[in-house]
Amino acid sequence: MDYNKTINLPKTDFPMRGGLPKREPEMLQRWEDMDLYHELLKKNQGKPLYSLHDGPPFSNGALHMGHALNKSIKDFMTRAAAMRGYLTPYIPGWDNHGMPIESAIIKQNKLNRKAMSVPEFRTACHEFAQHYVDVQREGFKRMGVIGDWENPYLTMNPGFEAEEVKIFGAMYKNGYIYKGLKPVYWCPYDETALAEAEIEYQDDPCTTVYVKFQVKDDQGKLGQYGDISKMYFLIWTTTIWTLPGNLAIALHPRDSYVLVKADNGEMYILAEALREKVMKVGGIENYETVATFQGQDFEYMLARHPFLDKTSQLCTAEYVTMDSGTGCVHTAPGFGADDYETCKRYKIDMVVPVDDRGRHTDYAGKYAGMKTDESNPVILADMKESGALFASEEIVHSYPHCWRCKKPIIFRATPQWFCSVESFKEAAVAACDDVRWVPGWGIDRMKSMIQERADWCISRQRRWGLPIPVFYCADCGKPICTDETIAAVSKLFGEKGSNAWYETEAADILPENFACPHCGSKSGFTKEEDTLDGWFDSGSTHFASMQKDQGFWPATVYMEGLDQYRGWFQSSLLTAVGALGKGAPFKECVTHGWTVDTQGRAMHKSLGNGVDPADIFNKYGADLIRLWAGSANYHVDVCGSEVIFKQLSQNYLKFRNTARYCLGNLDGFDPNNLVKPEEMVELDRWAVTKLNRLIEKCFAAYDNYEFHVVSHAINDFCVVELSSFYLDIIKDRLYCEEKDGTLRRSAQTALWLILDTITKLFAPILAFTCDEIWLAMPHREGDDERNVVLNEMNKPFTGYALDEDAMERWEKIISFRDVVNAELEKARNEKKIGKSLEAKVILGLRKEDAFLAEMDREELADIFIVSQVETEMVDLSVANVEPAQGQKCERCWKVLPTVGSSSKHPTLCPRCAQVVPAIEVE
Repeated sequence: MDYNKTINLPKTDFPMRGGLPKREPEMLQRWEDMDLYHELLKKNQGKPLYSLHDGPPFSNGALHMGHALNKSIKDFMTRAAAMRGYLTPYIPGWDNHGMPIESAIIKQNKLNRKAMSVPEFRTACHEFAQHYVDVQREGFKRMGVIGDWENPYLTMNPGFEAEEVKIFGAMYKNGYIYKGLKPVYWCPYDETALAEAEIEYQDDPCTTVYVKFQVKDDQGKLGQYGDISKMYFLIWTTTIWTLPGNLAIALHPRDSYVLVKADNGEMYILAEALREKVMKVGGIENYETVATFQGQDFEYMLARHPFLDKTSQLCTAEYVTMDSGTGCVHTAPGFGADDYETCKRYKIDMVVPVDDRGRHTDYAGKYAGMKTDESNPVILADMKESGALFASEEIVHSYPHCWRCKKPIIFRATPQWFCSVESFKEAAVAACDDVRWVPGWGIDRMKSMIQERADWCISRQRRWGLPIPVFYCADCGKPICTDETIAAVSKLFGEKGSNAWYETEAADILPENFACPHCGSKSGFTKEEDTLDGWFDSGSTHFASMQKDQGFWPATVYMEGLDQYRGWFQSSLLTAVGALGKGAPFKECVTHGWTVDTQGRAMHKSLGNGVDPADIFNKYGADLIRLWAGSANYHVDVCGSEVIFKQLSQNYLKFRNTARYCLGNLDGFDPNNLVKPEEMVELDRWAVTKLNRLIEKCFAAYDNYEFHVVSHAINDFCVVELSSFYLDIIKDRLYCEEKDGTLRRSAQTALWLILDTITKLFAPILAFTCDEIWLAMPHREGDDERNVVLNEMNKPFTGYALDEDAMERWEKIISFRDVVNAELEKARNEKKIGKSLEAKVILGLRKEDAFLAEMDREELADIFIVSQVETEMVDLSVANVEPAQGQKCERCWKVLPTVGSSSKHPTLCPRCAQVVPAIEVE
């Protein structure tokens, strides 16, 4: 008889290799055909709401790994919540306005925006943005992200724009929005103001200069020490181009300053704390300190500008420090916020000697028409020649750059619209206390950023953006923004979109017979030409989309990159507090890091160091991108590389093959007829108890959005508890016991509970593979067989759990098994045995391990995967291996003295001889 045919061999169509690049698109089509997103909402209708509000990416390019990380994590969050009993609406969104779109379309489509009418250019931008909405949407769908992809929110949609102007109107009405002239970040290449969130710092080489400002009017205080025409205030700056804008020199009022006389006859005024350092830089070895003063002693003195025919006033300021420079701070109110405030306090007129393109105006004299970076070496050379230069040094310093064009920006005072964060700062900071921050340090970062912010510059000199809904009276010139005008603009935008602002006269937008609320005039009105900061757009999504279209406020959670503490998180919080008088529009705030290469550099197209998600789809499949995102601690930077994806593919195969093992051995198994706990073999209960612990660990990890903990815990469970221990041991029972006998069904029950559980636990991360497993496995009544995500995750199977004492015993058994395995390997090397089933193990047990001697010998032999075990009590634990005595069973390959005891089956052991007839009957 061919006993091989009596073995219960695994049987499954589930393939060993994933073949994901080919299989996933087919699965996506199936999901789409069944309308999985709406089926999921229908399934969970009436359950508690879990609302993740999507932070909108810019629709200005193809999918990159930053997108892949972000959308993967969001999908983990919504799927995990759905599978744990929550209703999970997810409406994806896109940020469509602003400089990122303008820059991309000008570069890619070679457009000359200045040669186009405003509506023409805006229409081109709209089409461009819509194209990349479609491109990105297909990429996100390819990743398996579940959402309402047919009805996303777009910040360029008329309905959205109509609501956003209401946010502006509410903040204006509350007194938080005003127009003013003050220095802001300015990009001369894109010719627009920038917000702090649009600034990146890079290390740049520069020439720092120490410049002499001759004393002109000493207020009668310095003449006693010498000729004031030879006295100079020494200032220090890293931005030579700002010197034409100098109007003042600031000193700390209470710090000590000295008048130093050098051997060249000149006398210099500088901080005492910096005297030695500055003299050394200037190459002056011989000098004497003539007098000592406090900074306030110089207040209101005047100094001559080193190369322009004007004077600079001496002022005092608390922000002056002694950690660098000279203690005499070059002050140009048109180029710096502190400078502006100081000059405003001293009633010094504002001067802005640089235009929109970063070129000096006529105010700068001979440097007029030069770009700021072009003027630096020219001014330096002129000061050297005139003797105005005291010293110079070459250094590398951190300097702000435009986040979009990557070029250095300047500080420049221009008329801009501002949101006065200072006016409601306390309420905004207090709102942070009601939010759960993940990681926990997020609250401190957000609070500090709000506390350090006085104003938010919300105007942009761009064409592609939401027009600032403000009118100006032709008579009094004052800005107009009232409930009435906001309602009119909102109605216009809702019906025709914001292009109508440029196509419609002010009189045709405003109500009939509208009168200026300031002067009562009806003689005419003009419209504001600036557009709103893109962060105001995205910061309004909680009102213009989430509340209006989705019907909830606040969201359960916002989740974006680390840079959004100064971006979307903050702008959303500020508009919620400033316009609505509410707290934060989110109950939880979660952040992820950057995607970086193996050198730790942020992936960027210009560096050529990125990984294209499309390449990963085609080579490994989307589930590998999801596993990458789900295996890393995403709160810090996440590295992506070919090496990492190869390694992840190995981890993926371990999980897949564990599932395949289970599926193969569950052929014909009915999960509606599980073995009861009291009938289950203790080893199987050990496996289920370990499974319970995995469930608890994964649930806690999902609660804390620690998806890498889930991935690693499931991988470890598959490798350590299952592959390295449990699955090897139960093979004999699965293959050789009676097909429907209790012993085999006990193992199958444990396998089914394990497979059902880990498939559900891992489904939020490995969306495709777990659904593939789900479709291949047997189910209980009540399961939704259509898709794994339509089912709730299993809670611990407490009825099957072993108590702690039993689990401690099993830990000892496992430690003995490790010892036995080492001895078996040694015996193989010594040629005593071949396979482990040819071995007999003699266990020497100490008193505290006596429970092993009480265990069934056959059970112990199965655990050690040997044929025979004997035990003896000794003082020191030991394991010895020798060849097993008896004959080899032709069916199970165990070597036993009882082989041949059945006359009908003389080559079988008693167990196999008993099982085979039942199979023959079948």
